[in-house]
Amino acid sequence: MARKVLLTGAGGRVGTAFRAFVGDRYDLRLVDRDASRIGDANGYPVIEANTADLDVCQQICAGMDTVVHLAADPSPAADFYDSLLDNNIKSVYNIFRAAKDQGCRRVVFASSIQVIEGYPLDVQARPELPIKPMNMYAVGKAFGEATAHYFAYAEGLSSIAVRIGAFEGNRVIDKPDGRTLSAFVSKRDLSHLFTQCIEVEDLQFAIVHGVSDNRFKRMDITSTRAQVDYCPVDDAFRKFETGMIDNERWFKEYDRGERGKS
Repeated sequence: MARKVLLTGAGGRVGTAFRAFVGDRYDLRLVDRDASRIGDANGYPVIEANTADLDVCQQICAGMDTVVHLAADPSPAADFYDSLLDNNIKSVYNIFRAAKDQGCRRVVFASSIQVIEGYPLDVQARPELPIKPMNMYAVGKAFGEATAHYFAYAEGLSSIAVRIGAFEGNRVIDKPDGRTLSAFVSKRDLSHLFTQCIEVEDLQFAIVHGVSDNRFKRMDITSTRAQVDYCPVDDAFRKFETGMIDNERWFKEYDRGERGKS
């Protein structure tokens, strides 16, 4: 039988790409704060819900095997009290709390590359390095990663945090710079990564890095490959070859030898 997967933020860019990628592989329950964003639900149930409400989260998590929590305010400039507190803090705790209470097998949480933005470009971030957020949006994502760790080890709920890079669907990239190219993740690579996070067995907790197989990578994916059998196929440096910036100059600044080729 198809695995029952709750998808929050189902009408967003990442959620829409994921739904197209998995097709009918899962028995999806689609949740969004604005159900009209979801469009064609392919016959799956659609629920309009505010995940800042714990009782609502208990209801939508009931009967689910896995929760993929994408719902959030995605803006790095979002105001803490007006948006982030409800959408990116309370919502995160509520989903983990409800998933545990309702007997779900796992939560896959959408974190962000923003949590390591404080590192210089010549330092390739690894999951075990300390976080270095540079805005309150990233602080909220760090809270989500810490919450995932707590629920995994204190309450026994398998939890995986996916640090999403510069997602292909966020905007049209006409002239990407080196930072964007090294952080790029395509729709199919990220959707594949979320699928692997759903399917992997015997993994209590992990922070995995959502970037494509770019020639140079802002985040290391060595442990991500090993832990969830992540097999990205796209490379931003090949995809955006035409009209790209002066590669050799940028490579010298970024690479410093073999760095970034994992």
